[in-house]
Amino acid sequence: MKVQHVPLDLVNQVWPKVVGYLDAAVMRQAGDADYHIEQVRSCVTSGQWVLIVAVDEDSTIRGAATISLFNRPNDRVAFVTYIGGKLIASDDTFTQLCTLCKSFGATKIEGAVNEAVSRLWRKFGFKEKYRIAEVALP
Repeated sequence: MKVQHVPLDLVNQVWPKVVGYLDAAVMRQAGDADYHIEQVRSCVTSGQWVLIVAVDEDSTIRGAATISLFNRPNDRVAFVTYIGGKLIASDDTFTQLCTLCKSFGATKIEGAVNEAVSRLWRKFGFKEKYRIAEVALP
C-alpha cells in the first residue's frame, strides 16, 4: 500500500472513491455528530483539512483519512479527524503516514479515537492522552 496526499485540485475527482470510507468513520462517532459527511467534504475542498488515501498496487483506494493541521506553542499537530478503510494497518503504512505528516511540518500525530482504534494505534506507539466527554448546554 502507498499512502499519499490528494492535492486540493484533485479532491473532487477522488471524492466518490473515498466517501464510503469517510462516511463509515463519521457514522461510528459516539454521541452527537461533530460533522456530517457533507461538512467533511466542505472542510477538505476548502483546504481546511487534508485528504490522505492508501492505494494498493493496482492504484485502487483502500482507505482514506482527513487531517487537520494546527500549531501549538511547542508542536505542529496533524490531527486525524476521520479515518476509514485500510490506512494505518501496518508498520509500513504508518511510517508513510508519518513521513507525509512531516512534509506538512507536523511534529506530532493525534486523533480522537474509539477504544478499538486506540488499541490498534498503541501498536504504533500512540498513547492515550485524554478522553473527551461532552454535554449539551440547556
